[in-house]
Amino acid sequence: MRSLKQIKPSLLTDIWRERWLYIIMLPGIIYFIIYKYLPLLGLSMAFQDYNPVHGFVKSPWVGFKHFIRLFSEPSFYQMLRNTLIIAFLNMVVYFPFTIFLALFLNEIRINIIKRFIQSITYLPHFLSWVVIASLTYKLLSQEVGIIAGLMKIMGKETIPFLTSEEWFRTIIVAQGIWRDLGWGSIIFLAAIAGIEQEMYEAAIVEGATRLQRMWHVTLPAIKPTIVIILILRLGRFMDLGFEQIFVQINPMNRSVGEIFDTSLIPLKISVDTIKT
Repeated sequence: MRSLKQIKPSLLTDIWRERWLYIIMLPGIIYFIIYKYLPLLGLSMAFQDYNPVHGFVKSPWVGFKHFIRLFSEPSFYQMLRNTLIIAFLNMVVYFPFTIFLALFLNEIRINIIKRFIQSITYLPHFLSWVVIASLTYKLLSQEVGIIAGLMKIMGKETIPFLTSEEWFRTIIVAQGIWRDLGWGSIIFLAAIAGIEQEMYEAAIVEGATRLQRMWHVTLPAIKPTIVIILILRLGRFMDLGFEQIFVQINPMNRSVGEIFDTSLIPLKISVDTIKT
């Protein structure tokens, strides 16, 4: 067994030999330390009567006081239900659509059409939720919306999409699909591009149709990627974000749209803490 004195010079020698790899890794390591690990220190605020004047060090520790208060709020279970329902709908509706789009694009043989469809599905990802909410208003508003105008022309009664509890979650999920569908399919297209063409050629020789090649070759080949992306999405299952819900919610649909990200309970706790 080598002694510590023998191992240490060897380790330093290996590090020096691969020093350029470590230098290349350094920006990524610094990024994760600053933006991923250091912010974890802020979790201590949940167990303190945090005061910005006193900071983390001098703010008094109160244990689970704020958690007890949160769970005691009358609207807590309503927010929990809304958060879980919207998160579940995003998972079971949005995620399969990204796979279907990747499979569809892979079957297009004309590059110009393929690139055009990719472009129009990628572009919405770069729009802010405020812009998307404005487009939704122009489309679905009961007063000035395009759909409402068409329904009036046909002599039908307009539907209050934006103030209806029944339509709120549908609109939220549809917005998410329209905005991020193309962007979410990129990783699956990359996985499909890595499939060996010999597998498709063998399937063609066996007489497999396009649908059969998709089912028996493409999907099994990208199954590991699907599982990994699904696991990563489960890690952010309840992270619905603030902006999308906030710009769509109103007093008429708040009972089905209020989630933890848009709740005023944390604000109440913070204001009361500062006052005390």
